[in-house]
Amino acid sequence: MKLLKGSFHILIVIILTLLTQVGGLIWILVFGYFKYRKSCWSLWKRLGAYGVIYITCVFTIVPLIAPINDRKMLPVFHDTLKPHNLGYVLMCRNYVRYDLYTVLEDVSDIYRDSKYNGLQLVYLDAGFPFINGFPLLPHLSHNDGRKVDVAFVYKDGARASDYNLNPSLIGYGVYENPRENEFNQTQACEDAGYWQYGYATAFGFNVDKDVSLNEQLTKQLVEQIQSHPKVQKVFIEPHLISRLGIKNIKSKLRFHGCHAVRHDDHIHFQVNP
Repeated sequence: MKLLKGSFHILIVIILTLLTQVGGLIWILVFGYFKYRKSCWSLWKRLGAYGVIYITCVFTIVPLIAPINDRKMLPVFHDTLKPHNLGYVLMCRNYVRYDLYTVLEDVSDIYRDSKYNGLQLVYLDAGFPFINGFPLLPHLSHNDGRKVDVAFVYKDGARASDYNLNPSLIGYGVYENPRENEFNQTQACEDAGYWQYGYATAFGFNVDKDVSLNEQLTKQLVEQIQSHPKVQKVFIEPHLISRLGIKNIKSKLRFHGCHAVRHDDHIHFQVNP
């Protein structure tokens, strides 16, 4: 029984560390404390205590310590910048270096103009708060605080005043597929044996089928990102570059390679090292 309990705790620590970076350590501290005090609390009470302590750490302690590693927490409540959902915040996947934080603020500042009617720049996965090189799974490169994914701009004719929409529950996996007359990079990659290229479709639950891509504002967003002097690379699927007529400013638009995943559900960009 002790071996089984020990294996359970080890498995939980590994999973929490991979998903949130800090969750495993907090688990060790909380449950180690209960063991040290020989607590008679039930498992549910212990899990409840863990949840409270974890959330407290995520919103107080972690943001205070992260600057030691040149990381800053992206805002949760902001006029022009927000997470797709609180999951990215609770899992500590919303940390970037200070220079990337400045770029996101600069890019989103355009939405302060009243003509955008409350539009915000919506971020998805960025990076963890600590340790350069620590992988942000399933991404290949979000491990140094210099990369971030942001959502496309969407629209819904029935809610024309609400720009902050997204058809995907998690922000990934609901693709803007190539049309018949467009180059199908996904098919080319899968034919070459890169089976993982479109795997996110298995997780991208389409929660709002009436939402469609706002091509004009998405094009404007990509070009706004490219125009920032600190931005080094921008990844977006080739057929969307052609369809939207996006300018390749200073050759910053790149193809991410078949070893990565599709980028017709989000924009990836990174700043200079």
